[in-house]
Amino acid sequence: MPFASIGKMRLYYERAGRGERLLFISGTGGDLRVRPGVFESPVGATFDLLGYDQRGLGQSDKPAGPYSMQDYADDAAGLLDAIGWEKARVIGVSFGGMVAQEFALRHPRRISKLVLACTSAGGAGGASFPLHEIAHLAPEERFHRQLAVSDVRQTPEWQREHAETVAKMLEWNRNASRFGEDHPQKAAGAALQLDARRRHDTWDRLHLLDVPVLLAAGRYDGIAPLTNMEGMARRIPNAELRVYDGGHLFFIQDRSAYPDIVRWLQR
Repeated sequence: MPFASIGKMRLYYERAGRGERLLFISGTGGDLRVRPGVFESPVGATFDLLGYDQRGLGQSDKPAGPYSMQDYADDAAGLLDAIGWEKARVIGVSFGGMVAQEFALRHPRRISKLVLACTSAGGAGGASFPLHEIAHLAPEERFHRQLAVSDVRQTPEWQREHAETVAKMLEWNRNASRFGEDHPQKAAGAALQLDARRRHDTWDRLHLLDVPVLLAAGRYDGIAPLTNMEGMARRIPNAELRVYDGGHLFFIQDRSAYPDIVRWLQR
C-alpha cells in the first residue's frame, strides 16, 4: 500500500489515471476504502488523480491532537512534495474545501486551478452545519439528522414517504462506517477532525486568493448553505459560482455536475 511520509506521520494515498495533475481533498470522515469514490468518477477518468486519507482518518496515521486547519493544509503540500508534484489542480469537497482554502492561502504557488465544492469560509462568512454537535447521537439517529440537513428537501416527512430509499442509504452508511472500526484511534481521529472543522475561518483572508476558483454549490444544501457560497463568490477575486440541482451530494444528484467541473478544470 502506498504511504507518503510527512514528517513523522504517514499518509495513505492512491494515484491513478492520465492527464493533467489533480489533487482531490475529501470531506468529513473521508476514507479511500469506501467505494465507489472519486476514482470511479468522471474526474478519475480524465486526470492524473491523487487522493489520500487525511490525518486521523482511514489508513493514515492518527497522531495526537489537537489538529488545526493549517496542519491539514500543510499535509496536502507535504504530500505533493512526497509525490514530486510542484503544482496541481485541486478539488476540495466539503471539509476538503476548507482544507483547500487554507492550502491555497498558505501555499499559493502549488495550485494552478481550484474547485471549492459544497463548503464554507467560516467566521463572518458563515460556517457549515455543526456536525460536532450531533456526533454524540446514536449512529442511526445521527444518520437521519444528517440526511435532513444534507438536502433540505429530505425532511422527516420525506424520509417516511421514501422509507425504502432511506433504508438503502442507511445500509450503505453502515457498511462504509465499518472500515477501520477495530482501530483504537478511529473515533479519536474523527473527533479531532470535527474539532478542527469547528474552528475553520478563512473569511478575512479570502480576498488574498490569487488563483482561478470555481465555487460549486448544491441548491438545497443545508450543510454548506448556498448563502455561504454566494458570500465566498463575492469575497474571492474573479471567482465563479455554479449552482447544481441537489444538496450536499449534488455530484451524485445532478448528472451535469461532474462533466461541467471537468470542463472547467480542463479549459
